[in-house]
Amino acid sequence: MWHTNCYLTTASGYTLSIMSRRRTAAIVLAAGHGTRMKSSTPKVLHPLGGQPMLKRILTTLENAGIGDICVVIGPDMDNVREAAGPHATAIQSERLGTAHAALAARGTVPDGIDDLLILNADNPLIPVSAIQALLERRAEADNPAVVVLGFHTDNPSHYGRMIGYNDGVLHRIVEAKDADPEEFAVTLCSSGMMALDGACAFDMLARIGNDNAAGEYYLPDVIHVAHEMERTCAYAVGDAADLHGVNSRIELAEAEAHVQNRLRHNAMADGVTLIAPETVFFSFDTRIGRDVVIEPNVVFGPGVEIADNVRVRAFSHLEGATIAAGATVGPYARLRPGANIGENAHIGNFVEIKNANIGTGAKANHLSYVGDSDVGAGANIGAGTITCNYDGVFKWRTSIGDGAFIGSNTSLVAPVTVGPGAVTGAGSTISKDISADALAITRAPQREIKDWGRQTRERKQALKDRGEKG
Repeated sequence: MWHTNCYLTTASGYTLSIMSRRRTAAIVLAAGHGTRMKSSTPKVLHPLGGQPMLKRILTTLENAGIGDICVVIGPDMDNVREAAGPHATAIQSERLGTAHAALAARGTVPDGIDDLLILNADNPLIPVSAIQALLERRAEADNPAVVVLGFHTDNPSHYGRMIGYNDGVLHRIVEAKDADPEEFAVTLCSSGMMALDGACAFDMLARIGNDNAAGEYYLPDVIHVAHEMERTCAYAVGDAADLHGVNSRIELAEAEAHVQNRLRHNAMADGVTLIAPETVFFSFDTRIGRDVVIEPNVVFGPGVEIADNVRVRAFSHLEGATIAAGATVGPYARLRPGANIGENAHIGNFVEIKNANIGTGAKANHLSYVGDSDVGAGANIGAGTITCNYDGVFKWRTSIGDGAFIGSNTSLVAPVTVGPGAVTGAGSTISKDISADALAITRAPQREIKDWGRQTRERKQALKDRGEKG
C-alpha cells in the first residue's frame, strides 16, 4: 500500500489519516494448531458473526488499504490456504515459534516497504483504527524500529507486560511468569501484534535466538534485537475488547458476544428497532434498511439484505435472502439461500422459502414449503402447500402466475406452471400446467353412505358392552 497525503474513507466507513509516501505490507500468522479448540477445523477458520476469523482480519487489512498480505500457514492446512485467497501464503514447515513463522513469509513480501505489520489471525477483532495507530507511531520522527500494539486492562493475568516510559518508548516485554512484583503490577499488556521497520524487519527477525526452555523463536524478542542495533522501540495503545485473543471455545464465545453487541448497536444506530436486542444474532454482512422491526429470537445467517419498513417476526431464521420494502416475515419462518421476497409480501409461520422469487403482495401465510419457484404478484399460497421441486436427481422449477390461488394442501409437482388467476382445489396434486383463470382439481369425487356413522357406532358399542373388540 502506497500512502498519500489525504484522508481515506473505507468501504466499512472508517476514516483514516494516511501518511505521505509510505508502503505497508502485512504478515498474518495462522499456522497454529489451536489444540485448545479441540476441533478438527483449524482454529482460524472458526467463525465470528458467520465469517471465519482469518477472513475477518484479512477484510480489516483490506479496509485499511493494505494489499500486500501474506498468510503464514502450516504444511497441512490446504483449507486455510484456500480461505486466505487471493492473498499469498507461506508455509512454516516446523512450528518453532512466532518469529520463525514470520520469517517464513520473507520470500512473499515485496522489497522497498516502509512498514511491515505482523498480526495474529486469532486476534480477529482488531479494528482499522488500531492498525492505523501502529502505522502512525511508526511514522513519527524518532523512527522506531518496532511498535507493539498494547492495551490497558485491570486484569492482566497471563499477558506479557509492556515496560516503557511515559513518552511512548518501549523498553521490553516481560512475560507474566517472569515479572517481578513491580512489573507484575503493570496494566499495559502486549497483544503480540506489531509494526516493524520494513527496511530491516527480516534482518531483525533473523537475529532472534531460541535460548529458552521451549527452544522456540519468539516474536517479542525483536525488541531486544532492535535495542542491540541501537534503535528505538515504541508502543501504541488499543482497546482491550478489540484485541481479544481466541484460543478456546470459551474465548470464541466471548469474542462472538463482542461482535454481536457491536452489530446490534450499529443496527439500532442506523434506524432498526430490535425489541429484544440480546436475542437477535447478525452475520458480518447483514444489511438492513430503516424502520425495520426485528422481533425476539431472530437469527441472520450470511447474505441477508432487508429494505425499509420490513417486519421480521419472532423465531425466524434467514440466510442468503433479500426482503423488499414493506414485507412481513414470520413468526417461525425460514428463508434459505436464494429467497427473494417482494414488496409487501407476507411469509407467515412455519413457512420455508428456498431459491424462490415471491412477487409483490404475494402471501404464504402458514405451513408451506416453496422451493425453486417463481410466485407472481398477489398470488396466495394456501396452508400445507408444497412445491415438489426435487425428483431424486434433478431440481425443477414451479411457476405460479399473478393472482393465482393455491388451495390448502396442494402438492405442485415440478416442473409445472400455474397460470395467472388460476385456482387449485384443496388437497390436489398438480403435475400438469394449468391455464390462466382455470380451476384444477385432482382429488377423488366425494360420495356419501347414508346412516353409516350411527350404524357403526351402535355396532362398536355392542361389542364393547360384551367385552369384545373388533
